[in-house]
Amino acid sequence: MIWLIALGAAVSAPSAPATMIPAATTVLSIAEAAHALDAGRPEQARLLIADAIGKGASGQATDRLLARLALAEGHNEVALAAFQQLLKQQPDDAQLLTGAGIAAARLHDDGAATAMATAAAKLPGADWRTFDLLGVLADRRSDWAAADAAYKQALRRSPAEPATLNNAGWSQLARGRWAAAEALFRQAVAAQPASHLFANNLELARAALAAELPQRKARESDADYAARLNDAGVAAGLAGDKARAISAFARAVEVNRRWDQRAYNNLQAAQAAK
Repeated sequence: MIWLIALGAAVSAPSAPATMIPAATTVLSIAEAAHALDAGRPEQARLLIADAIGKGASGQATDRLLARLALAEGHNEVALAAFQQLLKQQPDDAQLLTGAGIAAARLHDDGAATAMATAAAKLPGADWRTFDLLGVLADRRSDWAAADAAYKQALRRSPAEPATLNNAGWSQLARGRWAAAEALFRQAVAAQPASHLFANNLELARAALAAELPQRKARESDADYAARLNDAGVAAGLAGDKARAISAFARAVEVNRRWDQRAYNNLQAAQAAK
């Protein structure tokens, strides 16, 4: 995993009142479901949404929650369709545009994702997720100036957001700026110490600074270590360090007894590159 694309709670609770719902307990379930999505707990959100629907909840508030839930659970085609349906009613809603853009980016439709994120960024409701998405999309096309500007805007809105710090770190890593990447990953780990992804990325940047390959952790599986070595190879290749990339990919293939196909394909490509 290299860049994150603003995972989880991509769309905030609606600012406008939803259609009428039958009871205060239903309103509470909807509010609690939105909070659960904000906190990254989609399983709890699913139960609360089901409870609200069972009590008769319907309308735009519920539809927004269902779109957010689909995105949080990785059902990107469903999420995109749901956001697009909501946008027919509210085409200038920055949060809906951002949610649709994230789903499109995950589906590798960068053109549509960029158009929606760019439109969202011009609206009052744009938040860190909007600009984080623009940063990731800029990185994908190697537009480093646009990426830096987008991540700056994202961090201005949410200064300690670990997802943005991680993405900005990978942006620096892709350019071979190991020290800048290490500093950003360190901030991401400080903001979310329990994240294995952020910890692994920090180790990768530190290994790059030391011109070494990542070291194996205690009790780490072959597959997990091979995946981290593969990431190290990708980062080295992006920075133009062919020798280190080949070394990382070769080590990944050697480590994983089940034969890491990704690392092998990357090794073949790196060896064939001039």
